[in-house]
Amino acid sequence: MTAYDVEPGDAVHPGDPVQVDRYTVGARINHWITAVSLVLLALSGLALFHPDLFFLTVLFGGGQNTRAIHPWIGVLLFFSFAGLFIRFWRANLWEHTDNVWLAKLRDVLTGHEERLPEVGKYNAGQKVVFWSMSVLIIVLITSGIVIWDQYFSEYTSLEQKRIAVLTHSITAIIAICVWIVHVYAAIWVRGTIGAMTRGQVTGGWAWRHHRKWLRELVTGKGDRNTTVTPAK
Repeated sequence: MTAYDVEPGDAVHPGDPVQVDRYTVGARINHWITAVSLVLLALSGLALFHPDLFFLTVLFGGGQNTRAIHPWIGVLLFFSFAGLFIRFWRANLWEHTDNVWLAKLRDVLTGHEERLPEVGKYNAGQKVVFWSMSVLIIVLITSGIVIWDQYFSEYTSLEQKRIAVLTHSITAIIAICVWIVHVYAAIWVRGTIGAMTRGQVTGGWAWRHHRKWLRELVTGKGDRNTTVTPAK
């Protein structure tokens, strides 16, 4: 029945206004390492993708440095996102209400959230981003290894490299698009960025956007392994 919405560190603090802990310090650091890695990876990748974008290599000290640094940033992104995956995969499990939420996407875009089902810690849109990035990053790291000639050239054929380059490029473009949607949504829903910088949201924000999560948090009916203790 539970989607494990309540995670360790989630807590409600009575006050005016009520404050709700949404992300721990560790989760926020993990998130921003992933975010910065993704931006640097996109910039360096685009610089190598097309001659018209080669000017971006100046950000990394030139073309040779960009080519050398790019795959290592990819490794950092992979392990950083793996940390996020371990932290959040249970809260992103799909539920029937997520299908209803997607079916009412017009109400989401027009701000009529009162017509939507109660949402857990993450709504269907956030879950789509999470699982999309999970798959895309796996494809990026595997295809990237195939074309990382410095260490793996003797293990792959020319034909495999050609397929990997095409796969890597298409996947990277899709990942950048998903990232843009993620950033836009974070800016559009006021208070979301604050949650990833301060770790807290107001009770009103949680009630409006993630009512099921707040209800589970207050009643203690989230993950059976999680103890929810509001601050005194």
